[in-house]
Amino acid sequence: MKIALIGATGFVGSAVLAELLQRDHQVTVLARHPAKLTPAPGLTVVQADAQNAAEVAQAVQGHDAVVSAYNPGWAVPDLHDQFLRGARAIVSGVKAAGIKRLLVVGGAGSLFVAPGVQLVDTPEFPAEWKQGALAARQALTELQTESSLDWSFVSPPILLEPGERTGHYRLGSNEPLQDSAGGPGRISTTDLAVAIVDELEKARHLRQRFTVAH
Repeated sequence: MKIALIGATGFVGSAVLAELLQRDHQVTVLARHPAKLTPAPGLTVVQADAQNAAEVAQAVQGHDAVVSAYNPGWAVPDLHDQFLRGARAIVSGVKAAGIKRLLVVGGAGSLFVAPGVQLVDTPEFPAEWKQGALAARQALTELQTESSLDWSFVSPPILLEPGERTGHYRLGSNEPLQDSAGGPGRISTTDLAVAIVDELEKARHLRQRFTVAH
């Protein structure tokens, strides 16, 4: 497939890029700083700002699907507003380009840990991640009203870390997956990328949120 990828230099996005190229997909990366990307067969890099819907629309035109692993950076002071501005511009740009398939990489914060209680609202949720998690939850809420896009939203498990690619994972829906001892589920960024590209290829969660873990 011909895939447009946003956030390819990030923690998850870099793993998604590697997985897409490994499977011989043609990838166009949207980047504010194209020089950060290493040239590779099958890779095209386009300079574009994810917070600019017109630039997104122009860059994704003619692709089969768009993957957004967008995050303005955990250290930016107005993370919540920038995150939402980017998320909304990406949706608007994808729609303006006439692309139907959009897969968004979100966070674990919007997973339900009890009836009516999401992880981001618990006292234990790390303060340094809260504004990004609240913005990601709002982005999911807005996606759930979209009727013109074949969207999917993937939430990683509570523990997401670097690690080797095994190609194995379990699927869930709106609650965090646990490990065999009842503790928080975990996955490597490389296997999260496997799940993301599998979803692009198999379309098992159209207009749904899903989660994964080892």
